[in-house]
Amino acid sequence: MNKFLIILMHTYMSKLKSKSFIISTLITTLLIVGVTNIQSIIDVFDKQEDKMVAVIDEEGTIAPLLEQQLATNPNSNLNLEVVSDESDAESKVTEGEYDGLLVLSTDQNDLPSGVYKAASITDSETMTQVEVMLQQVKNELATSQLGLSQEEIAQLYTPINFDVVALEESAKSAEELNQARGLVYVLLFVIYFSVILYASMIATEVAVEKSSRVMEILISSASPIMHMFGKILGIALLSLTQLAFWILVGYSSLSRNLEGMTEAGGVFEFFGVGDLPVATFVYAIVFFLLGYFLYATFAAFLGSLVSRIEEIQQMIMPMTLLIVAGFMISMFGLGNPDNSFIQVTSFIPFFAPMIMFLRVGMLNVPIWEISLSIGILVATIMLLAIFGAKVYRGGVLMYGKSSSLKDIKKALQLTKNK
Repeated sequence: MNKFLIILMHTYMSKLKSKSFIISTLITTLLIVGVTNIQSIIDVFDKQEDKMVAVIDEEGTIAPLLEQQLATNPNSNLNLEVVSDESDAESKVTEGEYDGLLVLSTDQNDLPSGVYKAASITDSETMTQVEVMLQQVKNELATSQLGLSQEEIAQLYTPINFDVVALEESAKSAEELNQARGLVYVLLFVIYFSVILYASMIATEVAVEKSSRVMEILISSASPIMHMFGKILGIALLSLTQLAFWILVGYSSLSRNLEGMTEAGGVFEFFGVGDLPVATFVYAIVFFLLGYFLYATFAAFLGSLVSRIEEIQQMIMPMTLLIVAGFMISMFGLGNPDNSFIQVTSFIPFFAPMIMFLRVGMLNVPIWEISLSIGILVATIMLLAIFGAKVYRGGVLMYGKSSSLKDIKKALQLTKNK
């Protein structure tokens, strides 16, 4: 146990103090602070400059209606100016005096249509605002031609009452599903990127030690499985330290920038997930840890098969594809978590950490299904650990160019010969 703790703490402290880890942590922290303060940053740079649009009204009746529409929106930064010379207006648009030129006309039904001209069509906000205003004017004229009163028009555009009711007593409501979907979406990204990042870190760590030719000494002083899991748990501790730091920074930054953070619920209440059961967060942690240990064990013995750091990405590519596949399936499942394909894949060990968590977060999954999925995951981790330790023991003594997964057989033969 003493040797195991030495390996664990050495892995943890060496990575914690490394320049690459510190720099990447600081850069990500700056990104988190930037994202959580994005509205303040936008307000600094977005000065809401006034937009001037020239209007040519061939009929002379549509422009006043547009101005009436504009008057109903006092927060708009759009200004209209009626002109008569189209060529002169186009020149002024090109020179930057006008932001755009709107040429109005009527169709065969005496309803308005328009052509918007601009130096470039990158200012989609202004174009959309002009189009919406013109559409509103068209709606008013069309309804007036039909002889509809204002009350009838208001009734026509009133949204229908459409409620969704789940008949099963245990089924979640639409509001609960929307809350769960947002949280699950965020946590799936956390699981996905964390597993890829830290599993790759383990494979790289093993390859670095092999390239330094100290692996023979390390492997002779401790058993392969002790050495492998010392590294896995060391990186796990490192990942939890880093994630906890980022969560603390993100929460603190949000708490300072969002109103009502001192009220009950805080950040969780603001994002509408304050009513979610605690079990959802517990399952997120459980499946995150199980997914980490599954792929970390996989990455450790894959990393033991390479002798150069340059070969790492090629060797762990199958593992990365499995993670990507699980993530893509879970993204599909967000829209239809009851799909039979989602149900089946939630029991496949390499997909279960993300897909079963998706089902647990959005549905009322029977406890036996959750237990079965977790049991399969734990059993797979144990089998992978036993097999991985054998490959690891022989793989760390293999040097030379890697020939992909065929080296697993050579590693097992070396283990038998020891």
